[in-house]
Amino acid sequence: MKCPFCSHDDSQVKDSRPTEDGAAIRRRRQCEGCGARFTTFERIQLRELTIVKGDGRREPFAREKLERSVAIACRKRPIEQIRVERLVSAIQRQIETSGENEIAAKRVGEMVMDGLKALDSVAYIRFASVYKDFAEAKDFEDFAGNVKDMGGE
Repeated sequence: MKCPFCSHDDSQVKDSRPTEDGAAIRRRRQCEGCGARFTTFERIQLRELTIVKGDGRREPFAREKLERSVAIACRKRPIEQIRVERLVSAIQRQIETSGENEIAAKRVGEMVMDGLKALDSVAYIRFASVYKDFAEAKDFEDFAGNVKDMGGE
């Protein structure tokens, strides 16, 4: 594993343990070049997944992008990090077990919306504002009104 600090090619694993949800192995490593310590995560990948964007572009599925999107929606909300990680892992498992090698970005967005709706109504509205491309305050009002009608906070 390449060191993120000095780019040395070799590092030594100092500690390995499963993550709380059991979906990955967390490894603490130490660079043999500069001695810095860093953490890596190893996850099962059942197949190469491709995301098909709305304009037809294709790109490899990147869990990091999914994690970042969900984390931004949940920022400054009283949501435990483990719940966010479980949501991301559940979405990734759902994508991987779908049997498809390609999945529409729109479908992934819907999965995130469904997960956030159950997790936190504010995070759900935040994600929706980007996903549904809200253009003005009225869009927020209408959407938030629908969330409230559905029994949201």
